[in-house]
This record gives sequence, structure tokens and C-alpha cells, in this order.
Amino acid sequence: MSKPPRSAGRIAVQATLKPRELMTDTPDIAGTWTAKVITLFPTAFPGVLGESLTGKALKDGLWQLKTYDLRSYGIGRHRNVDDTPAGGGAGMVLRADVLENAISDAHLGARGAAPLVYLSPRGRRFDQQMARNWARADGVTMLCGRFEGVDERVLQHYNIQEVSLGDFVMTGGEIAAQAMIDATVRLLPGVLGNAESAIEESFSAGLLEHPQYTKPAEWNGHPIPAVLLSGNHAKITEWRKQMSLQITKERRPDLWAALKGKSD
Repeated sequence: MSKPPRSAGRIAVQATLKPRELMTDTPDIAGTWTAKVITLFPTAFPGVLGESLTGKALKDGLWQLKTYDLRSYGIGRHRNVDDTPAGGGAGMVLRADVLENAISDAHLGARGAAPLVYLSPRGRRFDQQMARNWARADGVTMLCGRFEGVDERVLQHYNIQEVSLGDFVMTGGEIAAQAMIDATVRLLPGVLGNAESAIEESFSAGLLEHPQYTKPAEWNGHPIPAVLLSGNHAKITEWRKQMSLQITKERRPDLWAALKGKSD
């Protein structure tokens, strides 16, 4: 006897002043971790998030994605979303009133805790611990900047957390948003096929991951380390730990210093 199909959850209904389609391919699933993205390029999503494990989890209702087209909140006939910076200077800045309407729609009917973040090179650098914190929340709302950034008053008014993918500048926040969502979604229950994968990988214990090998046993004159073929699990565990320590010390002195500080 075949099992009945698993329910994806309860469909949530919420009121809005903005007209919506009567039918949609991505209905609200109440109680599901949700990534909301405010962007000028909604068609960039889900992008790579629709592939592999994250894509399967999205299809299975383990998480959901909502995009808010910033252009639709624009001012006037041309839907302007930006203007020249006060005080002069190059580039354009996203308007506060436009962002306010988009953020209000994203927050409409929101329940639980979901951080509101702005993808910015001047923000705190995204890391594994931040991904864990977001995964424990009910979702995350992301504002993808463009041009010279957003009106500072919006960041202050909504107490928006600025988060950076790294010490470099990109043309917009969409790629960074996808990277951060990917890192977070894979930590949600049921997304990874083997839950131990999230425990053993890089940064899970403040260390970089040990090297990995597979068949063939020898390739182009490079054999797999003998200890990994020994069948001695205690020795394998110790070898992997020592390799993680060595690689972390050589490649990430900042992580090594933090690790040594904890042990002192």
C-alpha cells in the first residue's frame, strides 16, 4: 500500500494593499523558513538556489523564497527608485520612500523572528555562525543594494543589519544574497541528506575541513594517505583532526588565533 503524499503545510493568507495574482506557483506555506529578497532583479532568483539540494528542499516546501520587485514601488511614470546623493557626488542612491513601501510589503503579515539585513561591503562579514543564527530564526529579509547604496535613514529607521560577503565591492547584492541563503538553507532540518555533513565541514568547530579523497586509490602517482585505508577509525579521526589543525594554522591565522585564545 503506497503512502499518502506528505502535506507541505498550511497555506497562509494575508491582506495587502498591493494587488497580487489570484494563482501563484509559490503560495505561502505557514511556519516554513522564508527568505524574502527586495531587489531590482527578481528574475535572478532562485538562480542557483533552485538547483541541487537547496532546489529540492525548495520544491519540497522545507523553505520558501519570496522576491519583491523594487521597480514596482518606483515613483512616477518611469518608476524611479533612485536619485542623486545629497551634497553632490557620483552615482545614484536608492530613495527612502521607495524602500519604505517595499519593506512594508515584505513585513506584511510577518510572524516570528526574521532579521532584516542590507547586503553591503561595509557590513559585518558573513560567517558560519551567522548562518546558524539565521537558520534558527523564522527566515531572513534581505535588501539588495545597487548604485551607490541606500538612503542611510532607512538603515537607521528599521535598525537594519549590514552584512558583507567579503572585503570586495560588487555591482549589487543579489549574488551575495544567494550565497548567504544557500549557506543558511543547507543548515535547516531535512535539507542535507546526511546531517553529519554539516557537523564535520569547515568552520563547524572553528577549524577548516581536513582533506578528502575517493577512488581510485592512486591517481597520477598520488596515492590516498595510507591511514585512510587502514580501517582504524581512531587513527583516521586523529589524522583528520591534525590535518584540520595544520591547514587552519597555515591558511587562516585569524581562526587559529581565536582557537588558541579559547584554549589558553
